[in-house]
Amino acid sequence: MSLTEKINQDIKSAMLGREKEKLEALRAVKSALLLLGSEGGKQEINPEEEIRLLQKLVKQRKEAADIYRSQQREDLAGAELFQASVIEQYLPEQMSPEEMKVAVSGIIAKLGASSVKDMGRVMAAASAELSGKADNKTIAALVKEMLAV
Repeated sequence: MSLTEKINQDIKSAMLGREKEKLEALRAVKSALLLLGSEGGKQEINPEEEIRLLQKLVKQRKEAADIYRSQQREDLAGAELFQASVIEQYLPEQMSPEEMKVAVSGIIAKLGASSVKDMGRVMAAASAELSGKADNKTIAALVKEMLAV
């Protein structure tokens, strides 16, 4: 079942269950998928593009929540974080910090990286290998920490 079909099914169940906040998040995902599909006359959206889109939506919601918190608007921040949690359900399971450390150290060893100068090569390989399983910001911090030693 494609992501679009799954979202449509979940929209129907949210409507029947009268889950207003969840419905709002699902409709945002559906809208973003439709926009992505209409760009450049694409027929199909591949799974990697879907994952990138979902990650982007989650990141937007979390950044908005941070802004709302800085303005003492916990009610709006809570709504954004709820939407982010709904969208995260459609992403592949994220790696734990320990799993990330093992994967990044393996990539560093494979590439023979030894200093911060090699960070670009390591990040390119890590982003490709861990796509959808880990946040690039977290990967970058981990790579920087491991190469600085």
